[in-house]
Amino acid sequence: MSKDEEIGKICIPGMRLSPSNNDNISGPGTYELKGYIYASLAGVLKMEQDAKTKATKVTVVSSRTPSVLPMTGDIVTAKVTVVNSRQVQCIILCVGPFVLARPYKGILKKEDIKFTDKDRIDPYKCFRPGDVILARVLPMTEIHWYHLSTAENELGVVIATAEGSPQGVSMVPISWSEMQCPKSLIKEPRKVARVIPENINESLFPIDNNKEKLEKNGFQE
Repeated sequence: MSKDEEIGKICIPGMRLSPSNNDNISGPGTYELKGYIYASLAGVLKMEQDAKTKATKVTVVSSRTPSVLPMTGDIVTAKVTVVNSRQVQCIILCVGPFVLARPYKGILKKEDIKFTDKDRIDPYKCFRPGDVILARVLPMTEIHWYHLSTAENELGVVIATAEGSPQGVSMVPISWSEMQCPKSLIKEPRKVARVIPENINESLFPIDNNKEKLEKNGFQE
């Protein structure tokens, strides 16, 4: 993807944006780590030439949409923070294609991960901290938490990195319950989402991803 095509795409915290070198330097809304520039907040990617160094300054401008809040039935994009035997905690970053003005706390209970085999589900075989997921908002039962569900084929993990894999290298789905790192070839279990365009921001997640990769490998629904 060219630099012009990159400009304007939606970013989430932790997303790798570009190498950090003499040509690209970290600006507001980003940070540098081990030779790469990453987004430190949710927003829109912007690149401009630094007047002093003539290098390209990589910045992320917060795309504030204060009128948008997660509502019952909405499809949201969230990042997993904690996984235990009973539930998954996450922060909600987007509602549909809209980046939220601030993140909200979400909780995904064990029984809401899949539609079947609810009693035998191991949350750690479905999600890991750092995963980016799509989930549906359930009716609220607590003031400070949004209750979520991934019990649909279209919901689950869309971006994940395997333990021990190179920083910023995302796994690809090889079945509806497993993903693999293309560099280290490490395989890990996940509840993989069948991504459809209307549920997500197309700048954030290219639409030629999970379903086409799975069908190419011979996995059908």
